[in-house]
Amino acid sequence: AGRIAMTPIPFNKPFIAGKELYYIAQAVTYGNLSGDGHFTQLCSNLLKERFGSKEVLLTPSCTAALEMAATLCDLKPGDEVIMPSYTFVSTANAFVRAGATPVFVDIRPDTLNLNDALIEDAITDRTRAIVPVHYAGIGCEMERIMTIADRYNLLVVEDAAQAVNAKYNDRYLGSIGHMGCLSFHETKNYICGEGGALCINDPRFVERARVIRDKGTNRRAFLQGTVDTYTWTDDGSSYIPSELCSAFLYAQLELMDTITHTRRSLHHSYRRAFKPLEADGFLQLPSQPEDCSPNYHMFYILLPTPTIRNALLKHLQTHGISAVFHFVPLHSSPRGRTAGRQHGELPITDDVSSRLLRLPFFYTLDPKNIARIHNTVTQFIRDDSDLLPTRTEHQLTNTTQGQLSQARVNRPDADQ
Repeated sequence: AGRIAMTPIPFNKPFIAGKELYYIAQAVTYGNLSGDGHFTQLCSNLLKERFGSKEVLLTPSCTAALEMAATLCDLKPGDEVIMPSYTFVSTANAFVRAGATPVFVDIRPDTLNLNDALIEDAITDRTRAIVPVHYAGIGCEMERIMTIADRYNLLVVEDAAQAVNAKYNDRYLGSIGHMGCLSFHETKNYICGEGGALCINDPRFVERARVIRDKGTNRRAFLQGTVDTYTWTDDGSSYIPSELCSAFLYAQLELMDTITHTRRSLHHSYRRAFKPLEADGFLQLPSQPEDCSPNYHMFYILLPTPTIRNALLKHLQTHGISAVFHFVPLHSSPRGRTAGRQHGELPITDDVSSRLLRLPFFYTLDPKNIARIHNTVTQFIRDDSDLLPTRTEHQLTNTTQGQLSQARVNRPDADQ
């Protein structure tokens, strides 16, 4: 008999949480759709007040925010910027475009964030900045990173694309470094299709950031009447988002806590479902240090080997479940090899990137679908896979336990 067709479960699904469509209609009525209108200012003020940044400037994407930050760092050819290799291409690309060389450092085995213990050794007389990336909405060790930056007079640009509304030691991620970059892409927690923001936490960058964002002109000052000529004064580009995107986003930002609560519930449902498989050594669940308050951006599992990860990915896709792997390490990419350099070996980056599997996770995900995803994974691990040794339903063989325990990473218990 043929298998009964199941409704596909997408990896991500855009959503409407509140007054998005109403605000878009209002934006059209107000006019000034090209940007920096009523809703763009509302979003900026809301984020600035919530995060405590000196200024928050909305941008068309987090990529644009990173490019602005790189320009503000005033980099020169030959300058170096320390960052993880396990990140999205925009993290490095923004600084390469500014003439700098990314220096790729390995990640921690628990949080998968930039390994703060390796940063100081990677600093040279050409180092100008550190770019911590808060993976999965879990904060990097920002206290130590800021201490190192102060010691060597370096700038810190937080890539908080995945970490909007998450905290480290009760401070919002993106508000701790000299600058922070946020994303509102449709795969993130709070969305507007494409969108981002630059949080400026050091006041010396505020005025220049406003000029860079507006094509390198003093348009803002001209409109405010503080200068009598509207002209080109600095480097810049078109980094102002459409007012329609801002209107959509504002409705989401109004409900940040509601959205986070729902995502927390879904995340905990996943964790409860998969905890027994972790206890048996079949997989590893995400880590959450005590000093981090996450935003529950994603849910991933780490499988024992790349072969098992790839086979499970295919198995889930066959059953209509759109799971995905994540970043291909930048140091192993064609452009990364020519534009950047790696600091020593990156064994954790290479290992984790080959074993990590992201499961469907979005605001409107049905808890019943989490049960279906869990059952499909369990079926593969306990019944269908010829890649794992034979076992009973409730007990691994001693050999398998030994093999899988070696692949697991020591970490603090993340269940909560």
